[in-house]
Parts: sequence; C-alpha cells; structure tokens
Amino acid sequence: MRVRSALIELTLARAREFLREPEAIFWVFLFPMLLAVALGLAFREKGPDKIPIGVVAPAAASASDAASTRTFQALEKSPALLARRFSPREGREALRTGRISLLVEAGPPVVFRFDPTRPDSRIARLEADEALQRTAGRQDVVAVKSEEVKEKGSRYIDFLIPGLLGMNLMGTGIWSLAFSVTTARNRRILKRLIATPMRKSDYLLSQIFGRLAFLLPEVVILVGAGWLFFDVAVRGSLLLLFATSLLGAMVFCGMGLLVASRVTTIEGVSGLANLVMVPMWIASGVFFSSERFPDAVQPFINALPLTALNQALRGIITEGKGLTGIALQLGILLAWGVVCFTVALKIFRWR
Repeated sequence: MRVRSALIELTLARAREFLREPEAIFWVFLFPMLLAVALGLAFREKGPDKIPIGVVAPAAASASDAASTRTFQALEKSPALLARRFSPREGREALRTGRISLLVEAGPPVVFRFDPTRPDSRIARLEADEALQRTAGRQDVVAVKSEEVKEKGSRYIDFLIPGLLGMNLMGTGIWSLAFSVTTARNRRILKRLIATPMRKSDYLLSQIFGRLAFLLPEVVILVGAGWLFFDVAVRGSLLLLFATSLLGAMVFCGMGLLVASRVTTIEGVSGLANLVMVPMWIASGVFFSSERFPDAVQPFINALPLTALNQALRGIITEGKGLTGIALQLGILLAWGVVCFTVALKIFRWR
C-alpha cells in the first residue's frame, strides 16, 4: 500500500477541519456576498440626499423676521438643501451636534455658520449662497454645460467589489491560519507532530494549501454576486484575476503563519492579527480610496500588501489591465510573500 506524503495528508486534514466549521464557511463565503449586497443597495444609483441646513428664526415678529422668512423661502427652493427653521439657541445646538451642516442667519449681511473641515458643510455653504444669489437676481456671466457620467465602472459598487475581495483574502488568510496554528499549539497537537517524520515546511505549506483549496469558490461567489446583483463586469482576464487572487491569498497565508509562529494563546494571536490587519482595513482602499490620505504617507500605504492587492484587482476588474499593467503590484505582493513565509519558517516553534 502506497503511503501518501506528509504534505498531502496534512493538507487534506486541514481541508476537512475547515469544512467541519460552519462559522468559518459563513465568514469566508456568505458574509462577503451579504456585505457586498448590503453596501451595493445602500449606495445604489440614486440622487444624493438633500443636505440639512438651518435658518435662524427670530423669537418675535420684526423686520429681521421678514428677512429670515425670505431667506428660508429662497433656500427651500434649492434641490440640494433641506431647510428647517430654528431659534438662535436651537440652531447653534443643531449645528454643534451635527444634525445640520450649515446655519444661516439672515442679514444684511447673511451669515453662514459651518465647519469648514466637513465636506457636506462646504457644499451646503456653496449651495446656499447660490440659492440666495439667484433669488436676488444674479445671472451667469459664463455659459456652462453639464454632462452626467453614469458609465459602469464609475459606480461605488464597482469600486467596492475588488476591495471586498482583497479584504476577504486578507482576513481569511491571516485569521484562519493564525487561529488554526495557535489552537493546535495550545492543545499540544503540535507537540505530538514533532515525533512524526514530517518537516516543518510540510506543516506550514499544508496550512496554506488547505486554505487555497477554497479560493476558487470564494472568488466566484463574491465576483459572481457583484455581476448578478449589480452587473459588475470583469473587464480584464478571468485567469489573471484568479492568479492575482491566488498570489494575494498565499501572501496573507504567509502573514498568518508569521503571526502565529510563536504565540501560545488565542488572546495573543487575536491581538497580533488585529494589529496587522486594522491599519490595512483603514488605509488600503477597501471602502474608500487610499488617495484621501496625505501625500507624505502615500509611499507607505502603497507598499502595504492589501493596497497592492486591491490596486491589482481593481486594475483587472474595473480598468481591464493586463499583466504588465499590474506588474508593480504583483512584485510588491511577491516580496511580502517570500519574506513572510521565510521568516515564519525560520522562527516557527512547535511548543
């Protein structure tokens, strides 16, 4: 009877272990799809919501009350603003607590109170000024023409699907391997494996291969949900998309092994995994563009593996790029994968 290699046996054991965990199947396959559908519906193609603003109404009838009424009526006609009337005290409180983006006090002169660090407040200030100036008779000096762009690829859901795929590859790669190895160490299972004719590399590679066995359905379910529910098409090569996802998954599996290489408790590995992943969740362009961060930190953000993976996935799905178009991002991923797995192999301990 032919005896299969230790690597094959360990890989099959890891795959069976995964299939016996219903919660793992939910987080890997169902949760990303549900999240994509929920966010896609929340940010579906529709007109932007009106920005709430306040107009100060004097306590007693007076000339200022008449001016306030005229101001309110002018702002009420704006298609971008939702005007409400407040007393001076209530208006300032509503502005302070964020219930309105702009507080208008009728003049002369008209006073705009707003927080310039809030984008919605700046927009509200411009829209309010436009409405008041139009009511006062201002005419455009320069003729302009507006053209709305609603092409596929420019929607938020087109931006979101590659980011969710990258986030899921990172999360399942790091969490599943880090917790699997730490749990085995904590239960003294690794200690028993030392006595077997198995190399350290066999065990670590089996953890990665066991994770990669479910990669194809993971990519198909998430990308398929985007196509089925929101018509998010893959403009580039499907083969390149899968190969890039495979490389990204291997990189984060290596990071997961590195995180779990010496930790002995679940609490410890949880803290380390969060320390590694949370900065990338925030900075690597999952839910919003990483270009929002200052220019000084852009080189560091672009060097992160999740940033490189998200940029490569968006290049394939949204922009239709080929291998040469994402070569830099693939190089960054490859470097991270080699370093993480090499260090994990060197410092890994069984006990």
